[in-house]
Amino acid sequence: MAQNDDQFYLVRSDVLPESMQKTLEAKALLERGKVESVHEAVQQVDLSRSAFYKYRDAVYPFQAMVKEKIITLFFHLEDRSGTLSELLAMVAQSGCNILTINQTIPLQGKANVTLSINTSSMTMSIEQMLQNFNKLDFIDRVEIVSSGA
Repeated sequence: MAQNDDQFYLVRSDVLPESMQKTLEAKALLERGKVESVHEAVQQVDLSRSAFYKYRDAVYPFQAMVKEKIITLFFHLEDRSGTLSELLAMVAQSGCNILTINQTIPLQGKANVTLSINTSSMTMSIEQMLQNFNKLDFIDRVEIVSSGA
């Protein structure tokens, strides 16, 4: 995962090293279901597994980086029946896709929930979604922990 101090560059594909180009090809084969394993993918594009693992989390097609919009939200909720379900329904209604959910064990009637969501198909602004969350009486606090791909 990229850290805040990482730098990114837009590079034309014809100047990428061959191993990076083949890594992109292997990832595409895996994503489209054309192969069933990394072993098959690297074999098909004539790439070593070590090169694939070296570059797989470092090289992405430009279109994938532009359209992916991931934010992580932190919620401090009252521990009542149905609150998580209502929260998740509101996220779905906004057009977002939930990527991860992490909930702490409720203590003293409160629980913390962290959601990572993909906002690329969102039907409202993030600000509007946060306003909608703040209107719910069971949410004590909501914060954006991180944003970006």
